[in-house]
Amino acid sequence: MFDADGRRYLDYGMALRAVNIGYAEDEIDNAAFEQIKNGNNLTRPSLIELEAAELLVDLIDSVDMVKFTKNGSTSVSAAVKLARAYTNRDLVARCSQHPFFSYDDWFIGSTPLTKGIPQSTISQTKMFNYNDINSLKSLVDEYPGQIACVVLEPAAGDCPSVDGKQGCCSEKVCNRYQDKSAEKNFLQEVQELCNKNGIVFILDEMITGFRWHMKGAQYLYGVEPDLCTFGKAMANGFSVSAIAGKKELMEQGSIDKIGQERLFLLSTTHGAEMCGLGAFVKTVEYMQHENVISHLWDYGFRLKELINQLALEYDINTSFIAKGPSCSPLFLTYDKNGEISFALRTLFLQEMIKNGVLMPWLALCFRHGDEEFQITENALRAAFKVYKIGLEEGVSKLIDGDVIKPVFRKFN
Repeated sequence: MFDADGRRYLDYGMALRAVNIGYAEDEIDNAAFEQIKNGNNLTRPSLIELEAAELLVDLIDSVDMVKFTKNGSTSVSAAVKLARAYTNRDLVARCSQHPFFSYDDWFIGSTPLTKGIPQSTISQTKMFNYNDINSLKSLVDEYPGQIACVVLEPAAGDCPSVDGKQGCCSEKVCNRYQDKSAEKNFLQEVQELCNKNGIVFILDEMITGFRWHMKGAQYLYGVEPDLCTFGKAMANGFSVSAIAGKKELMEQGSIDKIGQERLFLLSTTHGAEMCGLGAFVKTVEYMQHENVISHLWDYGFRLKELINQLALEYDINTSFIAKGPSCSPLFLTYDKNGEISFALRTLFLQEMIKNGVLMPWLALCFRHGDEEFQITENALRAAFKVYKIGLEEGVSKLIDGDVIKPVFRKFN
């Protein structure tokens, strides 16, 4: 990345996690260019849309049908709509720890940003806690026969617990879930609860898809959702998203069954834009050929270990912690009282930028290699020196601008 003055930065934001191979990859870009030459957006469906659909159906075990669109919000909201139509129920249960599902009212109304959203809509979304099956069971008991769907990510900062114990987050690779004799993990418990109560099980794989496993995190964790959504890294930065799942749910959005009441599912002029679908097909081919997923797990594990080792070396290890699945780790900043500190996070981000690294979070890509790892280590050492001063003496004289704020806040 380059700023207005031409200064170069190593990026860990990776286009809001949408790039998992690298920016401006020739093979993928050229595949998109070829589709642009074919017209890019046609009146009727294109052959590349068919090819992309067949690819996703073949790749993801739980998927019978797919509908493409341009962003994740549209896909997840479409999944909720399908679930409500299929069950004839209104309520949505969504995971409170997972930060974002959609810009639509059904989700935003469950955040502090309720302005402009009717109370009736706000009251239709209920929340449960990740890795706490009893919190979901309580909702099912409190609202019997009223919950249309459960919506969550397969994993985020934490992996699904197994028999009440933390998942794989300290390991190099999530492999313990492949032991079929083990106790059910949290996601399997969610799926079982949904099946017993006629609730549609929706997994949002916007982030986990094409990072955790080529078949999705759902494969890694041993579940088959009724509906799932993909986006971000599936086309290495091109605008492609998808809602996909079981035929009996997806076909509600079709128009080929004469006499069936119509469900207006999606209407997006550019939903099947050919350049993005061409990029998706090539991205999958590239990832399989170059074993991209393994690289993400390996690099992320090394980076997570490096961060925690350096934090210990600079005696800030109780304040700065890297954790999470190795293919998509995260870092947390705490003050002396053990409370999350946005001020210390701001200081860290500022010092990393000064040392040529953009690290708003840790989104990894195939082009993060040994050279980038060394650049990162040098920047971390420089940033941690200043961070230690901020932790001990306060940050007010060290931060150049404003302290960062959480996205979901009531006021600007």
